[in-house]
Amino acid sequence: MIIRSSQELKERYQDLCSGDVFLGILAYKHIKQSILIDLMERGVSCFPSPLSQVLNHSKVTQAVVLNNWMLPHTFVIARRTDLIAAINIYNRLKITPVVTKEDHLHCGHGVRKWDTIETLYNFMALSETPYPFVIQPFLDNFVDVRVIIAGEYIEAYVRHNPDNFRMNISMGGKNYPFEMNTELLNFCKTVMERGKFPYAHLDIQVTDDGTYYLSEIALNGGTKGSKIPGKELNQMKSDVLERLANS
Repeated sequence: MIIRSSQELKERYQDLCSGDVFLGILAYKHIKQSILIDLMERGVSCFPSPLSQVLNHSKVTQAVVLNNWMLPHTFVIARRTDLIAAINIYNRLKITPVVTKEDHLHCGHGVRKWDTIETLYNFMALSETPYPFVIQPFLDNFVDVRVIIAGEYIEAYVRHNPDNFRMNISMGGKNYPFEMNTELLNFCKTVMERGKFPYAHLDIQVTDDGTYYLSEIALNGGTKGSKIPGKELNQMKSDVLERLANS
């Protein structure tokens, strides 16, 4: 049995058994991870993979699972002691300023820049800002590249905003084409393979020396700067899932 919608999944949830397939992103808002675990334990295959759906939902989880591809000294701060440990490392390495990413916020809304990590610590001590969050060095000079991969479709374009360090097009950034090369494509596919993403929108930081770092990865993302219409891209993604279900 192949389930193709969240509504159908809810209606037939108790009937699912080993060998059945669910296609799509789970719509359960607060218990998504629990449902994914239950489906896995019952032998129900999910496409996109449970891992990719969890990573898609959480920047913090991405920073744990995909840390090897991210900017060096990217840490997950789950409690105050983690922040103090990061202070020791950043001060020893003379890293200032820093950037934090709040979990579950998208389009640049949860990205914040701090002049020093001590400023961040003082703010956290007097605020109710929730843990966990991601912290990493502020990268002053880089090219922000959005890569979209869905089946045979591959596209890359630069996002740039001279007035805001947040490069998101929704935040006022502009876009122009970026020539995809084999090295960048292999980098993206390696990240996708680790996270078990069948398709992806990847935000890549390209430094002056040509090094690639993963900023974020998502199953779905904005297509304002893309050459392909959103409806056509979504159909390509559906085709990818159908092929996986029938493979």
